[in-house]
Parts: sequence; C-alpha cells; structure tokens
Amino acid sequence: MLILAVETATSQQSVSILRDSTVLGTRSRDVEGSHTRWLIPSIDELLTSLSLELVDISGLALSIGPGSFTGLRAGLSTMLGFRLAFDLPLVTVSTLEGMAWNYRPNHEMICPMLKARAGEVYWAIFRWEGETLVRISADQAGSLTSLIDSLQEPTWVFGEGWTINQSEWIKRSDMLKPLLSEVQEISADSIGLASLERFRAGDVAPLGIAPHYVLPPYASLMKNAKKPVL
Repeated sequence: MLILAVETATSQQSVSILRDSTVLGTRSRDVEGSHTRWLIPSIDELLTSLSLELVDISGLALSIGPGSFTGLRAGLSTMLGFRLAFDLPLVTVSTLEGMAWNYRPNHEMICPMLKARAGEVYWAIFRWEGETLVRISADQAGSLTSLIDSLQEPTWVFGEGWTINQSEWIKRSDMLKPLLSEVQEISADSIGLASLERFRAGDVAPLGIAPHYVLPPYASLMKNAKKPVL
C-alpha cells in the first residue's frame, strides 16, 4: 500500500510517502503559520523526487490534532480534496499518538506534549507492549499541575510542550523523565506508521470529519465571551 502522510499540527510541517511500513521519502519545513502556502508544493516536490503522481497513491494518512488550529484546518481541507478527487481512503491519527511512535520503551509510560495556550499543554499517556501501542489516557489539555497529578509512575516526557517548559517543570516533580531532542518533534513518518493498522481494519475517516482540537478555537471563546449574561 502506498500512503501519503501529512502532518500540519505544528509549525514543523512534514509530508511523507510510505510503502506499507517503509518510508520512501519525507519533506519537512518550518512554516510558522503558512501551512496552506507550503503544503501542496511540499507534496508535489516529494512525489516528483520519487517519480510518483497522486494517482499512484492508495491511501491518505493525516495528523488530526490537537495542535495549531490553522495548521489542522489546512491539512484536513487538503486531504479531503485529495480524497474526493482520487477516491482514496483517508485515515486520521491523533497528533499525540503519532508522537508516541517516536519512542518505544517496552512497558514504560510515555507522555508526548504539545504547547497549547499560555500555561497549558496538550498531552496524553501511552505505553508500548511489544509492538503494540496502548493508550492510557485520552488527549487532554491542561496545566502542569493537572498533568503531574495524572501520573501514576515515573513517565518519559517529550515534545515541544516539554522543551519550552522544562527549566520550570523539572523542578516540580521527580515523576517526569525527559527525553533527548531527537524524539521531540512529530513527523509525517510517524503518522504514516501509526495509520497502518487503521487501514488494515478499514477504520477510515467519516464524511463529516473535523479537526481534533481538544480546546475550542480562540474565535469561539471570544464569541462566547461577548454574549450577555442573562
């Protein structure tokens, strides 16, 4: 199966093409909010480098969130367009689950994190059991305190939510075990690998799929804040 995987949940946008579990190629760039501008050119560049076209692709894998609201919308709208134009199955993967594929200690807890609003992070807890990734908690958003309170044992932590807060966080709890920089960033490679089991199970995205924000978009909060109190 030839899979086009797309990751736009963070500023480090990436696209990958996999043949089953083998990564054939990847393109990654820091887009800083310009996801729409760079996504299609990156896909075109990657396809050309592999002497492929979109008609050769047999499945689409997408990082569905949490993450950047703008980035998630750009990735989803692009992949929905490809699904419609080429009649392709689309599989979505939690961004945090994709991050969990970066590090695979057997039976130890891992907690990937992404930055959210000021003082908060997106996070979830997983554990690898052999070749199987087991989800321990749902994707959540909250403060450092809420994260630490949820930990039942020392847990490996990584991701941009960790790196931007580590100088403060490492003082707060001996339950946090930091990982090295090479596993910090989410990649379309991991999204593609995480999608394989879903493709085999026929677990495709429904027609009305929406980004997995976890937190409501800022515009929604401002709209609600302006409503008069009755």
